[in-house]
Amino acid sequence: MDMERLQDELRMFKDRHFPQQRLRSSLTVYVLLALSYLLIIILFVVSLSRVSVLSSQLSELRSELKQNHSSNEFKLSVLSSQLSELRSELKQNHSSNEFKLFPCGPEAREWEYFSGKCYYFSLRVTSWQTAKALCEEKHAQLAIINSHAKQNFIMYRTRDKRFWIGLSDQNAEGEWKWIDGSDSTAGFTYWKEGEPSDSNHNEDCAHVWTYGEWNDVHCTYECYYICEKPVPL
Repeated sequence: MDMERLQDELRMFKDRHFPQQRLRSSLTVYVLLALSYLLIIILFVVSLSRVSVLSSQLSELRSELKQNHSSNEFKLSVLSSQLSELRSELKQNHSSNEFKLFPCGPEAREWEYFSGKCYYFSLRVTSWQTAKALCEEKHAQLAIINSHAKQNFIMYRTRDKRFWIGLSDQNAEGEWKWIDGSDSTAGFTYWKEGEPSDSNHNEDCAHVWTYGEWNDVHCTYECYYICEKPVPL
C-alpha cells in the first residue's frame, strides 16, 4: 500500500514539474539561437564596416598612386628636357672645343688657321699647274695674298723656301691676275725689286721666296705650294 502511494506521488510530481523543465529547455534554446543570430549580425556589420574602410583606403591609395604617377611623369618630362638641353650644351661645347683645337676641322690637322681661312703648306715640290690641281682636290685653291697681314703670315711660315701662290699672267702677258680672277695690280702687291721680269718671255707663274717676296718663274718650275680654303662650317 505504501509502495503504491509512493509511486502515485512520484508520478504526480513528474507531471507537475516536467512541463516547467521543458519550458526552461525551450527558452534556453531560443535564447541561444537569438544570441547566435545577434552575433552573426554583429559580425556581418563589423565585416561590412571593415570592407567599407578597406574600400575607402583602396580608393585613397589608387588616387595617391595616380597623383604620384602624374607627378613622376612630370618629373620624368622635366628630367628628359634637362637631359636634352645638357646634351645640346655638351655638343655645342664639344664643337666649340673642336674648333679651338682644330679650327680647320679634326680631319684636316695639317691645315693652319689664319684670319678666317685655312692654309696648307705642302711638303713636296711640283709644277704650278699640278699644285693648282692638288689644291682643288682638297676643295681649296692656290693662296691669294691680298693684305699685309696675310703676307706677313705666309712670309713667317715659308721662311727661305719657295712656294707657289695663285697668281699668274698665263691668259694675257703682263696682266697678273689671282686664281679667282681678281686683278693683283688693283690691290696689295709684294713683288721683289725688278719683278715681274718675264725672263726669256716664259715666266708666267708667281711664287714667294726669300723674305716672302714675289717672283715670276716658268710654270713648269718645281717648288712647294700653298693651298687656301674657307673655315668649314
